[in-house]
Parts: sequence; structure tokens; C-alpha cells
Amino acid sequence: MKALLKQYKHVNRFIITFLLVYVVLTLVYNLYLNLSDGTLYYPDYITNLVAKQTNTLLNDIGYNASILPHPKEASIQLIVNGKYLGRVVEGCNGVSVIILFLAFIVAFAGKFKTTLLYCFVGSAIIYTFNLIRIVVLSVGLYHYPWRKEVLHSVIFPLLIYGTVFLLWMFWVNQFSKKSKK
Repeated sequence: MKALLKQYKHVNRFIITFLLVYVVLTLVYNLYLNLSDGTLYYPDYITNLVAKQTNTLLNDIGYNASILPHPKEASIQLIVNGKYLGRVVEGCNGVSVIILFLAFIVAFAGKFKTTLLYCFVGSAIIYTFNLIRIVVLSVGLYHYPWRKEVLHSVIFPLLIYGTVFLLWMFWVNQFSKKSKK
């Protein structure tokens, strides 16, 4: 058993680091959600910001979009040209995906400064791509409502997780210490 642990120490270190970072960031995020009172920024600041930015982008590309707090649940209703399209919930804000991304990057860390910079840049890319994803999903739902399940459950999760995967592969191949060994 000791020989196996020694033989796979890099794999074990990666798994432990990944899980530790993922659990800590998830706990911090859950604490943030629990402390969000939802009065000033409903349902929480980040979800509210994503909804507002989605609304702005939709209006910028020529749709008459508006957002309203959902009266019965912790979400924000998205309305385009008077048509209710759906709701922006906590899961739409991209934070959980960013946490997953960060856990992997830290577990495959390179030089401290490079790792920190890549964490910020990658998180910004994921956040921005997530906003674009929600806008495109909204436009798709507006024009093709019968494609809701495929758009929301298959295509758009594939795009966001595909982006994260590409960012991971770029990191591993270009910057991580593990790729140099």
C-alpha cells in the first residue's frame, strides 16, 4: 500500500488539492448565498448582476428586454418583447463553474504569479462566455421555444463546460508545472 501511495503521489496530491480547493470555495460560496439577504440585490448580488447584464446585452442587440424579481421564488424573470422567456436563477450566474475551474487550476498549479493571473483571466473568460451563453439562449428561446430542452439541457451546458475544458487543456499544456515533468 505504501509503495502504491508513493508511486501515485502526484495523482494523490492533485486529487487532494482539487477536492480541498473545491470544497473550501463551495463552502465560501454557500456562506455568501446564505448571508445574501436579497433585499438590495435580489436574489443575491452576482445573480442580480448577471440578470442585469443579460438584460443590457439583449437590449443592445435590438431586443426589448426587461427583468423583474420573480414573485414566488429566488430568481429574476427575463422578458423579451413582452414574452416571458424564463428565469435567471443562482445556477445561471456561472460561479459554480468558475469554482470547478479554479479547483483544477490550483491543483495543477504552475508559478504562483502565472497561476493567479490565469485564475483571474480564466474566471473572466468563463463569466463573459456565460453571459453571452445566456443571451444567445434567450434569443434562441424567443425564436425557437419548441427547442427549449435541447438548448437549455444539452447545447448550452456543452458550450460552457467545453470552454472550461479548453481553458484547462491550455493551462496544462502551457503553464502548469506538471506539464514540464
